[in-house]
Amino acid sequence: MMKHRILLTLNLLLLLLASCSRNTGLDPDEQIRISVASTLAAIPTITSAPQSTPYPQPTPFTLAGLFCEYQFCVGHPIDMAFFDVSAQQNPAAPSSYGQGLIAAFNGNLFIQVLWQLAPGAADPEFVLDLILDETDIRDGNMDVKLVRDMNVMYTPITSTATPLLPFGGSGAWTCGDRVFAWKVYTPQAETASPLFEEALSRFTCGQ
Repeated sequence: MMKHRILLTLNLLLLLLASCSRNTGLDPDEQIRISVASTLAAIPTITSAPQSTPYPQPTPFTLAGLFCEYQFCVGHPIDMAFFDVSAQQNPAAPSSYGQGLIAAFNGNLFIQVLWQLAPGAADPEFVLDLILDETDIRDGNMDVKLVRDMNVMYTPITSTATPLLPFGGSGAWTCGDRVFAWKVYTPQAETASPLFEEALSRFTCGQ
């Protein structure tokens, strides 16, 4: 009698398992695999630390060269040499003490310096407007300060003059009876302001 009951119970269990298997359409091994996969997917993972993004480093430039003519001196990179733009535009009217325009360039930089007589001028911004052209856009706030008794202003710029040198900066200052303006095009925005600071630190003029 006991044996008969055990067999009956086993038959009922087998029927129930078969019924569950038919209802799900999956065998028990497959159900186990799905359950394990679902459990693993639900376990929170540790967020990995963000990887540092490499940024291009500013190209180092040093103004070890020194241009001295027209009774002023200004620093420039040693692999560049200024030429007289005024003389090229009009050989009969080269640069002089009273006014002039010079430039220098290589594959990584373009620099211009402009000056003119302006006795008693305290605000050099008008000469800054002269050196900036239609390809130049002021980008950021104007920095105004007094450097060695010279009224100095500086502004970052962007330029469409050449796609190789899309950034830059321009500065203007007074020295004696003249006003000066300086402009640079650079491959990186970070290099323009240090170049201006170095050029200005080496600037002298006959007063």
